[in-house]
Amino acid sequence: MSISMIGIDHNSAKIDDRARYAFTKKEVAEALETLKKREGVKGCIILSTCNRMEMWISGNEFSREELYTFLCELKKIEESSDVSYFSYREGEEAVQHLFYLTSGLKSQILGEDQILTQVKDSLNLGRENFATDNVLEVLFRMAVTVGKKIKTDVPIAHGNPSVIHQALKMLHKQGYDVSGKCCMVIGNGEMGKVAAQTLQEQGADVTVTVRQYRSGIVNIPLGCKRINYGERMEYFPQCDLVVSATASPNFTLRTEHFENLEIDAPKILIDLAVPRDIDPQISEVKNITLYDMDSFRESEADESYLLAYDMASKFVKEQLDEFYKWYDNRDVIPRIQDIKAEAVHDFTLRTEKILKNTQMDEEDRIVLKKSINDAAGKIVNKLIFGLRDSLKPEAFLDCVEGLEKLYED
Repeated sequence: MSISMIGIDHNSAKIDDRARYAFTKKEVAEALETLKKREGVKGCIILSTCNRMEMWISGNEFSREELYTFLCELKKIEESSDVSYFSYREGEEAVQHLFYLTSGLKSQILGEDQILTQVKDSLNLGRENFATDNVLEVLFRMAVTVGKKIKTDVPIAHGNPSVIHQALKMLHKQGYDVSGKCCMVIGNGEMGKVAAQTLQEQGADVTVTVRQYRSGIVNIPLGCKRINYGERMEYFPQCDLVVSATASPNFTLRTEHFENLEIDAPKILIDLAVPRDIDPQISEVKNITLYDMDSFRESEADESYLLAYDMASKFVKEQLDEFYKWYDNRDVIPRIQDIKAEAVHDFTLRTEKILKNTQMDEEDRIVLKKSINDAAGKIVNKLIFGLRDSLKPEAFLDCVEGLEKLYED
């Protein structure tokens, strides 16, 4: 199977190591443009989130070392021992990994469904940059399909768990309640909006920073206030808790911001960005407690998760079977389409005289003819794919060849 991937995630590397290989949307577009020009690459997709980066390739078989070299060239990084942080998968192992990943079963927060949107977005980015081929297109589309089904039908996916939910859950266990607290969220992207809405729903007084040039067009969650990003440090002394979740390449909170700042009461800072938004040295400031993405990892799964995992696995395996069937027969599908077209044309010729002699308006006759042809096409599809599902591959190919001979000139 001509599918391979290389990736780094929260299980293998700390946040600063992952940050070196993170891509912005603009960088993904540039990287795909470069990758798809490489000899042997038929399709490519890059998935880059706070917890992972994965580079997917279809085409020739590339080794772990080759893919890591590609990645280092894209990120302008000198090859180093970082390769030990990367996992490499190919063929069915890679396919299975993507399906379980998209289902939220490999996430840092078990069962979270943000990864479903992230996988879908990575596929869309690949399409927009004309980097996907048929294999990756179908693979990622089927992965999204099973992820949606699990989100709907499996209990573990209910409740939309996310990093901010896990962070507040951990703080609650430590006796910290955000209800009534003054909170500031730096960043108005997807993660920032989720953080602001979650804090507001739990009773916090939430203010969201907005870049001044965007302040007139950006929507913030209902019930939250806004201030300009440049005013964040003026507002900071009032805050009990601050969340930063931006895609900025620079720190949103730097050590120099605190040099002349008196902090008399404890404050909690939560950094939800990769690369980091908050300078780690700020954790040394008196009365400051700083958490980052790696602070909220679940150490073990409870019994309810394990039961849900088994249920989700059944859906995953069903979709895996569908993908393997498609992959094994992908070269036959154009032949099947040709057979269907010939069969429908044959049927049309045989019914044309009957339709012509039927008493009805010409417009109705055209509509009826189209409906009959559509129905005939569906019947042919059902018959052929029914044979595919019930016969051994060799016997099915013999059937396809026999049907093709029926319509040879």
